[in-house]
Amino acid sequence: MHDVKIAFLGLGVMGYPMAGHLQKAGYKVTVYNRTAEKAKKWAAEYAEEYAGKYDRHQARTPADAAKNADIVCACVGNDDDIRAITSGPDGAFYAMKEGAIFIDHTTASATVARELAAAAGDKGLHFLDAPVSGGQAGAENGCLTIMVGGEAAIFQKVDPILHSYAQKTKLLGPAGSGQLAKMVNQICIAGLIQALSEGLNFAEAAGLDTAAVIDVISKGAAQSWQMDNRSQTMANNKFDFGFAVDWMRKDLDIVLKEARNSEVSLPVTTLVNEFYKEIQAAGGNRWDTSSLITRLKK
Repeated sequence: MHDVKIAFLGLGVMGYPMAGHLQKAGYKVTVYNRTAEKAKKWAAEYAEEYAGKYDRHQARTPADAAKNADIVCACVGNDDDIRAITSGPDGAFYAMKEGAIFIDHTTASATVARELAAAAGDKGLHFLDAPVSGGQAGAENGCLTIMVGGEAAIFQKVDPILHSYAQKTKLLGPAGSGQLAKMVNQICIAGLIQALSEGLNFAEAAGLDTAAVIDVISKGAAQSWQMDNRSQTMANNKFDFGFAVDWMRKDLDIVLKEARNSEVSLPVTTLVNEFYKEIQAAGGNRWDTSSLITRLKK
């Protein structure tokens, strides 16, 4: 499998380390980023360790990166971004060879996933929507969770490659299923963070030793990833890291639009989305999502 040529489009806080894990695993990786300096930085970083081992370069366009690739991975911002790098001018779909596989790690809508899966199929390509969970730390440590929509045979073919940066992968159904599963993920996270914020604020107001309370309740039914990884930083008002509020707002807008289309009630998610708007208005656009607690602090 290490003879597989991979293109990676989008080198943000997630894509940069994900592409790096592929390179470390021994794959032949070509990268593209809208800001070329980021691609140059990536190539320089991994060229130092792997100098002379494989060909690598920074592509000028998505099409340039994709034209000789067996697999093209992408991790960009939103529906418009993924459309632009696939079907827009110089898009990857116009250069990919027949039978090549496009894996979209962007958190986007199920609608765009189905749209691009159909467009890829018309060109003799394969498409998987494969959004990730685990945040920047998960990407850097190679322990992401990947929710996948698409054909079973194609998923099975690429699954070993996905494990270069994932600890868990799961095919959940046809195109769009990965994005729908990511929406479930974000719904659950939004509610958990709000509940944790209220609990921590209550403990402090009641005069309890917050750290001691977390130590004991984290061993019971209230335990969660958010509690284990964010309770201490929330108590210390540290939010300059992690999954940004702006990104969560983007994700929750996708969730709520899908819910309206499906006539599904999401009262807590709707409320928490409004709370995040308040965080943005207070200047916390790039704060970690755990900054919900700042709304409750007196």
